[in-house]
Amino acid sequence: MTVFPGRNKTALTAEDRARRKRYLSATLVTCIVLLMIGGSLHVVKLGANRMDDMRKMASYDLKEEGARVRAAGEDITLQRVHEADKDRARGYIAVEAERLLTKDEWAELDSMILIPAGPFLMGTNLERTDAQNRPQHTVNLPAYWIDKYPVTNAQYAKFVAATSHRPPLHWKNGKIPQGELLHPVTMVTWYDAAAYAKWAGKRLPAEAEFEKAGRGSDGRRWPWGDKMESERLNTYYNVGSATNVNAYPNGASPYGAMDLAGNVNEWMADDFKPYPKSDAPSDLFQGKIGRSTNPTDQAMKVVDLMPVDLHYKVLRGGSWKGDPFSTSLFHRNFAFPNYASDFFGFRCAGDVKKQGNGGK
Repeated sequence: MTVFPGRNKTALTAEDRARRKRYLSATLVTCIVLLMIGGSLHVVKLGANRMDDMRKMASYDLKEEGARVRAAGEDITLQRVHEADKDRARGYIAVEAERLLTKDEWAELDSMILIPAGPFLMGTNLERTDAQNRPQHTVNLPAYWIDKYPVTNAQYAKFVAATSHRPPLHWKNGKIPQGELLHPVTMVTWYDAAAYAKWAGKRLPAEAEFEKAGRGSDGRRWPWGDKMESERLNTYYNVGSATNVNAYPNGASPYGAMDLAGNVNEWMADDFKPYPKSDAPSDLFQGKIGRSTNPTDQAMKVVDLMPVDLHYKVLRGGSWKGDPFSTSLFHRNFAFPNYASDFFGFRCAGDVKKQGNGGK
C-alpha cells in the first residue's frame, strides 16, 4: 500500500477498487429490486382499492355473490332446466296481474309510436367497428308502429296469466321480483318474445325498424346524437342491473321511443345475416356451439366451436352489462333463439294497416 505525503488516505489497490465496484453494483441492483417490489405493491394496493370501490357499488349483497355471478353459458343450462318445469301451475291469475298497475300506467306502457315511411341510413362505414355492422347503406321502409318502451315485467305477467306460459327463470314462484314491475322483462328466449308479440296482436321488429326508430333521418349514432353521453342510458354497469323503462327520459329517440340504447339487448325478428356488399367473413354468420371432442378437453373444460344447422337471431340496443359502444344504434349482436339472459329483452312492432290506431 502506498502512502502519499500530506494525506491521511491511502491509495486503493486494484483489488480494493474491484471490491468496491462489486459492492456498488450490488447496492444498485438491490435498490432497483426494492423499487420494483414497491411499485408492484402500489399497483396491487390500487387494484385492491378499486375492487373495494366496485364491491361498494354492487347492486346486491356480496354474500350472495356465488348465486349471482354465473359462468359463461350457465344461463343456458339453467334455462333448459327451467323450461323442463314449464307445466307446473304457479304465478299470477289474470285479476292479480291486472292490478299490478293503474289504468293510466298500463296505457302508457302499451303505447306505440308511428314511424313514418321513408329512407334512412343503416349500418356504418367506420373501420374500427365490428365487421357485421358494415357497410352503411340506405334502406327505405314503409310506415310502421313500434312500442314506446321495451316490454316490462308487468306486461309479461299479464301474458303469463292469460296463456299459462312459463314465467321467466328469476321470478320466484312465478312472481316478479320486488321493485321490478317496470323493469324490462329478461330471461326470455326469442321464442318467448315471439309468443308474447303474437298474443298482443303485434310482432317482433325487424332490425331495420329498430335502427330507424333510434337513428331518425340523420343517421345519428345514439338516439340523442353522435356523442356518447352515459347519463342518458343504462350501460356498462353504471347501475349494476336493469332499470325501469322510463328511467332515462333524456335518452329518447327523435320519434320519442325510449331505451333503444342500453338497459337490455332486444330480440329482433331477423336471422343474423350479412348486409349486401358486406366485407365480414362468412364464418361469422355460421351458427356454432362449443363441444369437447375428447376426454382430456372435457376434463379441462376446453371446447371447440362446431358449426350447426341453426341460425343466430339478431339482438339490438346494447345493455346494462355491455361495452357502452355496443349501444351504438348500428351495432348488431346475436345469439341462438333458445338462449336467454338477464340482459336479453324485447319490444314489439306492428304494421300500419294492421294496427291502425297504434295498438292503443
